Amino acid sequence: MCQASRYSAFIMRSKTFGRLFLAGFPTQGLANLAFLVAAVGSISCRAAVGPDLPNIVLIFMDDLAYGDIGVTGAKGYRTPNLDRLASEGTLFRNFHVAQPVCSASRAALLTGCYPNRFGIHGALGPEAKNGMPAEQTTLAEVVKQKQYATTIVGKWHLGNKPQFLPTRHGFDSYFGLPYSNDMWPYHPELLKLSDAERRKRYPDLPLYEDETVIDAEVTGQDQDQLTTRYTARAVRFVEANWDRPFFLYLAHSMPHVPLHVSDKFRGKTARGLFGDVIEEIDWSVGQVLDTIERLKLRNRTWVIFTSDNGPWLSYGDHAGSALPFREGKGTSWEGGTRVPCIMRWPGKIPAGRRSDQMMMTIDLLPTIAGQIGAALPEMPIDGLDVWPLLAGKRSARNPHTSYWFYYEQNQLQAVTSGDGRWKLVLPHRYRSLAGRPGGTGGQPANYEQFRVQEPELYDLVRDKEERRDVAAKNPEVVRHLLSEAGKARASLGDSLTKSESR
Repeated sequence: MCQASRYSAFIMRSKTFGRLFLAGFPTQGLANLAFLVAAVGSISCRAAVGPDLPNIVLIFMDDLAYGDIGVTGAKGYRTPNLDRLASEGTLFRNFHVAQPVCSASRAALLTGCYPNRFGIHGALGPEAKNGMPAEQTTLAEVVKQKQYATTIVGKWHLGNKPQFLPTRHGFDSYFGLPYSNDMWPYHPELLKLSDAERRKRYPDLPLYEDETVIDAEVTGQDQDQLTTRYTARAVRFVEANWDRPFFLYLAHSMPHVPLHVSDKFRGKTARGLFGDVIEEIDWSVGQVLDTIERLKLRNRTWVIFTSDNGPWLSYGDHAGSALPFREGKGTSWEGGTRVPCIMRWPGKIPAGRRSDQMMMTIDLLPTIAGQIGAALPEMPIDGLDVWPLLAGKRSARNPHTSYWFYYEQNQLQAVTSGDGRWKLVLPHRYRSLAGRPGGTGGQPANYEQFRVQEPELYDLVRDKEERRDVAAKNPEVVRHLLSEAGKARASLGDSLTKSESR
């Protein structure tokens, strides 16, 4: 029994309290007050669970590119809440996802593993038979060791069979879509087909509450309200769990195409629909931050804002910008894997700082585990604790020797040095618009296929746009990173080495 419960029990047993109470109130009131005191004692007990543990708010965007927020150069719309978050925390300008695509990126975020380690590649469709394996430990399960309340609001995309749903993997509750919002009969590329033909490609899009489908046929009008509804759920969760450590995973469906926005933001920006969508996302972030402030949780809440990959460039005016970086979603160039990242934890993470230290989403799980004193998963993970980098320690160095970038069906496409300076791009095919503009009005332009013929080396400190191959001038660096690629292949394989040898 915690101290609060002992105190409550003492009050209810007190003869003096009983005489005073019975003299002034009906007998029935004593029972009611006993219930109230017990409830207060219970709340106090909840508050006593890990009083020094931080709340964790992880806001994960979908296809939001490096240059899509104010502090990284966005134009045509404003993001005042994200800009404020950056001024109150640290903007990490060299933060990467493990793979530049939906499901694989989310698998890495939640497990601390390269997603191909357990068979997650690309973006899982509605009929996928695989998903988050039972043996993998998620971030939600890690914080559960410390009695955190946990929820996911938004997009899951790690399997929609019952055994793969988030409530089977450490989340107390779930409200949102099981996969991308374009995986429905009204996918932008299917609009010219008949209704029957469209439904052969994709089933109706469902909305989940925990493990129950509460709306079997999400419409365009429903999608207009997704950001608003997600925000309301997130706020409600924070309000319900203010007195205990909590983990809120707010995984917005936007700005993945098809773009949808509520009437309160429609037509408000010079950037058009895309700008309207981002301003609504910024509003959503503001609502969560304001709730944290109102409940006086600011100093003990660790807020992390980032995205799952770069922009889907073929959608043109309905896509964002990774500038100054090369290419976008679906490639292992910097524009595909480098994403905006802001973290705030007052007194722990420096305010107003800009960091160019390299990190990856796989590092979040072990770093959070270290800060809350939780055990790491029993299964091997690839991420490492990078807290000294987050905390801005002057002598901090990235503990990784290298990071590995896989894509497609287990293709090792690039390796970077742990400090993020050198990047070796390995032979592979990739897609590009080759300087052409993307599509308009939600319709995509066609990509062209290109090929890296020999390993190419880029000095990302001097050439972050990846324009100048300096492999010939730095043979020792090339040899070192090829050795690191060998470690990746020994650990995770590489389908390209087989195909290249034919």
